[in-house]
Amino acid sequence: MNEHSELPYYIQLYNYLSKAILGGSLESGARLPSIRRLATLCGISATPVELAYQQLLAEGFIASKPRSGYYILPVHKGNSPAEDGERLRPAARPITPRDSRQYTYDFHISRNDFSLFPHKIWRSLYQEQLTNPDLLQYGDPQGEPALRQSIAAHLRQFRGLRCTEKQIVVGGDQYTLCSLLCLMLKERVSGLGIEDPGYHLLPAAFKRSGYMVMPIPLDEDGLQVENLYASGADAVYISPSHQFPRGMAMPIARRLALLDWARSTGGYIIEDDYDGEFRYHGRPIPALQGLIADSPVIYMCSFAQSVAPALCIHYMVLPEELLPLYHSLRSELYLEHSASRLHQIALHYFMERGHFERHLRRMRLLYQRKHDLLLRSIRQHFGDAAAASGADAGFHLLLTLTSPAAGRARELAAAAAEAGGIRVTPMSYTWWDKPDYDEPEFILGFGGIAEDLIDEGIRRLAEIWLNYIRRT
Repeated sequence: MNEHSELPYYIQLYNYLSKAILGGSLESGARLPSIRRLATLCGISATPVELAYQQLLAEGFIASKPRSGYYILPVHKGNSPAEDGERLRPAARPITPRDSRQYTYDFHISRNDFSLFPHKIWRSLYQEQLTNPDLLQYGDPQGEPALRQSIAAHLRQFRGLRCTEKQIVVGGDQYTLCSLLCLMLKERVSGLGIEDPGYHLLPAAFKRSGYMVMPIPLDEDGLQVENLYASGADAVYISPSHQFPRGMAMPIARRLALLDWARSTGGYIIEDDYDGEFRYHGRPIPALQGLIADSPVIYMCSFAQSVAPALCIHYMVLPEELLPLYHSLRSELYLEHSASRLHQIALHYFMERGHFERHLRRMRLLYQRKHDLLLRSIRQHFGDAAAASGADAGFHLLLTLTSPAAGRARELAAAAAEAGGIRVTPMSYTWWDKPDYDEPEFILGFGGIAEDLIDEGIRRLAEIWLNYIRRT
């Protein structure tokens, strides 16, 4: 280990092992040394080794066998990421049915917690910009250059992207960026593969623009690449870091297989990283876009979850080969900036002066407490009557009732609202073409609900539903 490196030991170890696995010097099926043994060999404590192994486990490089140890999983060696630079760095909101009612226990999947929002800092930065009359003029339709530089620096350091500010396009909402993509890809793409179940805004925009939309089934590792080949799609839309709504993280072998599909077919991957910065156990998983140089990945994200939806600042990172198409559209359509210049420049200084990174750390700790409390409450109050999945990241968990007599999700959600003032969202609307799907699976958001209401809300929910099941 390099004691003079700025990187912690566990990141150094993770980087060494992941590159050795991808490069083939550590072969599939090989057993790794025990945590204690490797710590002794490296002359360090067991903690960094355990953290490195946990990150490799989370990303699908290795598997753990009880009382046997850690074993290397197979990956596609021919598609190894370039080894320039470190892979791991320190560290769109779902559409929901409209509902204007007030709930005592609101597990809404798109609400945020603003109890720690840095109001004074943001007010000061915003007022700074109001003194600059130039910012009241039209701005760069691609986004303010200063903000794009800050975003690119953040993505390189914290999400592992390979990008510059020239590849970033800023928009005021997701649909604006989706519409631009539809226009840019019109001559290159005819069919879009999508995760099913999944998030529908972008697929719906593509369908409205005349594209074929092809639902692709999921397994425990995410979208099934062999079905993607069979579909004939020439673009695919995925959320690999924390799939919505199932919540799985796509392992490295599946990610490389997906990149292999794109390169062999000439297709594009649209990566939605809507909550990739919020991982609660282990380091954030690097984005798919940065795994290979010149990747055919269109990366999409926003500041809706990390700062506030009201900023209306979303962005995408385009492959360099698509930039001429964007600039041609920009000229042809007289594009104007769609996100407030004042917000953009204030956000740039928020990032440049270190406030954004500190805010993210505080919010991760807050959401981690809520996430862990929600998991404990489900286990305590539901017991074997329900299973929680999609844990360790993001702002929601998936709750599935296990009783064969559980009934229909919409009826159970209505019973929770009427009897307990509890809002939960049936997962049924996330299927692309199954309007009658009504299995008892629910998306429970924990972002906006107060910590002191989570346990009582789940206790009452379990009481209402278990009584409902007994009666029916």
